[in-house]
Amino acid sequence: MSQYSQSFKALMLAAALALPSMAFAADPVMMKDGVMVDQKGMTVYMFDKDSGGKSMCNGECAKYWPPMMAPAGAKAEGKYKPIKRDDGMMQWSYEGKPLYTFSKDEKPGDQKGEGFKDMWHMPKH
Repeated sequence: MSQYSQSFKALMLAAALALPSMAFAADPVMMKDGVMVDQKGMTVYMFDKDSGGKSMCNGECAKYWPPMMAPAGAKAEGKYKPIKRDDGMMQWSYEGKPLYTFSKDEKPGDQKGEGFKDMWHMPKH
């Protein structure tokens, strides 16, 4: 094996090992035009019935309001913290309030869930 091949393989291995940790470096949400959005640009919401860092939106509710799932091993990042859902999966929260998207928001920038049944709201950041 040539020196070039060994160096290339070492570089590829280093990149492969670095990528998973880099994927968690970004906040789970970001601000766009004053609105909190997920990494795909979809509006993020909070549910008034959630309290104490616990999601009250499970089952049928979670089909309409998909939780912002946190990857296994996710760590708190500033005001964002992973919380455990009733199904054992991890969900992102902001200042202790679980975060969701809305299934009826069809494209980035949609805000159809704002004020829904006076219980769903976009977070004030």
